[in-house]
Amino acid sequence: MTNWDDVRYFLAVARGGSVRAAADRLKVTHSTVIRRISQLEELLGAQVFEKLPSGYRLTEAGEEILALAELMEGASNKLETRVFGRDQSVRGLLRVALPPTVATHLLMPDFAEFCRLYPDIELQILSSSDLVNLTTRQADVALRVVYDRDTLPAHLIGRQLRDVHGAVYISRALLEDHRSGREAKVRWVLKLEDGGVPEWARENDVEQSDAPVTVTDSEAQIIAVRAGLGMAPLSCFVGDVDPLVIRVPGGALRKHGTFWLLTHGETRKTKRVRLFSDFIAQRFEAHSALLAGLVSGVSST
Repeated sequence: MTNWDDVRYFLAVARGGSVRAAADRLKVTHSTVIRRISQLEELLGAQVFEKLPSGYRLTEAGEEILALAELMEGASNKLETRVFGRDQSVRGLLRVALPPTVATHLLMPDFAEFCRLYPDIELQILSSSDLVNLTTRQADVALRVVYDRDTLPAHLIGRQLRDVHGAVYISRALLEDHRSGREAKVRWVLKLEDGGVPEWARENDVEQSDAPVTVTDSEAQIIAVRAGLGMAPLSCFVGDVDPLVIRVPGGALRKHGTFWLLTHGETRKTKRVRLFSDFIAQRFEAHSALLAGLVSGVSST
């Protein structure tokens, strides 16, 4: 009988196109992936991959078993989720996926409180800009900023939390330099994924440079603004609590989207997931003014 664990390795290589990609995805060594694929090929009596300079490509035999392997994966995930959903203990692993900025600038103190309340729950914080697959149980719960609720996958269980707003922020020192004439034009600090300055952000009272500074991630963008490299659209929960930055004069407050808490199938019935979901919903209510850009004392002057 085919070992499901070997099939997992087969699927990881097929989807990643290389042993290295599969090893990274499964968090194992390069040699472990090769050994598992060899075991599967020996059991099946057929070569499932052709090794090319560009990576691994499915052979004809590999193509034939791919659909069956995916069916096995679906059955395994369904079984695992069903069993997980019956777990009513306040002990064990809970994996939460969310954007890095939300973890580091908004919810980390709340996670600390949750861990104090439930010391036997092992909280795994998966902070990444990549969307996790809840169906394959890469995480138990995901927090996402959703721009259009119609884009939410129908198979996920969603709980709407709070809207999040943003504005354009600049360091206080740079704004003073601009007002005094020492800095004639202010650069934009953009992420590579942004694709340019949003039209709504251009409407402000600061003269803007056509030569932006570009960074790879949100955290670098925040630090760059704080250091005086330029101005950038940031979430209010980041900019309004940072004493070194201020909203750009004449700029608009903009709704960025809505936070949703997402789970999948039977997973939502697990007591750990229910406790976390209720806790986070309460914390988002407490953060509502900050998320809406209505924190007392915030100004652009």
